[in-house]
Amino acid sequence: MFVIRSENIRRMLRIALPFAVMPALVLLLPLGIQSQYYALVSFIMVLLALLLFLAGFERRDLGTRRMILVSVMTALSVLGRLLPLIKPITALTVLSAMYLGPEAGFLVGALSAVLSNFVMGQGPWTPFQMLAWGLIGLFAGILAKPLQRSPLLLYIYGMLSGVAYSMLLDIWTTVWTYKEFTLAEYAAAISTAVPLTCLYAVSNLLFLIVLRKPIGDKLSRIRKKYGL
Repeated sequence: MFVIRSENIRRMLRIALPFAVMPALVLLLPLGIQSQYYALVSFIMVLLALLLFLAGFERRDLGTRRMILVSVMTALSVLGRLLPLIKPITALTVLSAMYLGPEAGFLVGALSAVLSNFVMGQGPWTPFQMLAWGLIGLFAGILAKPLQRSPLLLYIYGMLSGVAYSMLLDIWTTVWTYKEFTLAEYAAAISTAVPLTCLYAVSNLLFLIVLRKPIGDKLSRIRKKYGL
């Protein structure tokens, strides 16, 4: 597996990709380009998420082991998204990030969105979902230590993640519906989505309560065993 070894390059990629390049790709493209070429945009997002993941490790063997775990967690997230109403994708993304690192969390979130949409339905919303779940995973990895120490903080983060996901997707809803973005229209979209936002927040809480111990303990043991 290709490994990015220069510390300066890795540091630059870990900051620029999730906080500048990918948000610009998703948020700043004209609506016509997004609606016509969303598959290409989604593919570019996958490549950038993989590049971000590669920037997060140095040693070849550890990167391969982490990739296997990321693949397993992504598969679980994709299968979980097929459940009706409430879905564990955010909880699994957060747990992946807490024990495998922020870049791994971003990759799990982004890949889970695009892969599950082969069943749920691909569209211009896919890159927004990839960015939203990816950033939720990234910040969970950055906050890994306090989230591991405090279940209460983890549950709060999970609920806030549901709100953040909904608000980011409401940007796409506003632009798609009104063909432009204004604060008034965005506020209207947020208020309309309140029931779904509450459902996202509560489902994240429930899944984190259920999955925190079994998934977290297993990932923690694997991380310690292989020095990830």
